[in-house]
This record gives sequence, C-alpha cells and structure tokens, in this order.
Amino acid sequence: MSLGTQIAWLFVLAIPVACVAWTITHEEVFREPREFCVRRSERCRHWYQRKFFYLLTCEYCFSHYVSAAFLAITGYRLLLPGWRGFVIAGFALVWVSNQYMSVFNRLRLDIKDERINIQVKEEHLDDEAEERNGAADESGGRSLPP
Repeated sequence: MSLGTQIAWLFVLAIPVACVAWTITHEEVFREPREFCVRRSERCRHWYQRKFFYLLTCEYCFSHYVSAAFLAITGYRLLLPGWRGFVIAGFALVWVSNQYMSVFNRLRLDIKDERINIQVKEEHLDDEAEERNGAADESGGRSLPP
C-alpha cells in the first residue's frame, strides 16, 4: 500500500473511531453505563479496578480501545508491516481521532454559545416589548416614542 493510501486510510479510519469513542463517552444514549463506570472509577477498592473503569469514561483513553478494535477489524498498518506498523497505526489513529473529537467539541461549544446568545437577545427584546406595551397602556393608548 502506498504512503498516500496509508495516510488516506488513517484520516478516514479516524472518523468512525472518533464517532464511537465520542458517542460512548459523551452522548445521552450511553449515560447510564457511563455513570456506572464513573461511580466505579471513584469507589472501587483496588486502584487497577478504578483505572479500568476510568478508561471507559475518558474519550482519549477509550479511543485507544476503539482504535485497537478497528485496527484488528481492518488489518490496517502504517509505514511498516507487522506489529510495528500496527503500533504506529494505533497511536496515529488515536491522535487523529482525538483531533476530530476536539474540533467536534469546539463546534458544539460554539453552537451552544450561539444558542445562549440568541436566547438572551430574544429575552431582551421581549422585555423591551413588554415595557413599550406597559408604557402605551399608561399613556392612555398612545405609544411613546422609543
């Protein structure tokens, strides 16, 4: 496989890795299992049990598992054949997928910020309209200039 094809595989394969890792560690559909893992990561008696459950709640950590699964399914190797190409591909896939998740998270924050700003502006406009209506009622039906 040429280097260009390997790089294309890397950037394409990182998309489903990021999607799976993000969905399991952030989205509502997996809230209950995630909350269970969070509780276990805080309350387990042994440190290795706490670390295991923590790995299931952190998108960066979990992306290592997802990357390994996708590498096993696809047989993708990067730069070198055999296990060395598997290791290089694994870390590169984790890095690229986490870049995708960072961009996605930033986009979600920007959208949320925009929604909040719109809501504040709408509330401000509603308050102004109520004040104008109240002023018009007090002036005997005549509207006051703004």
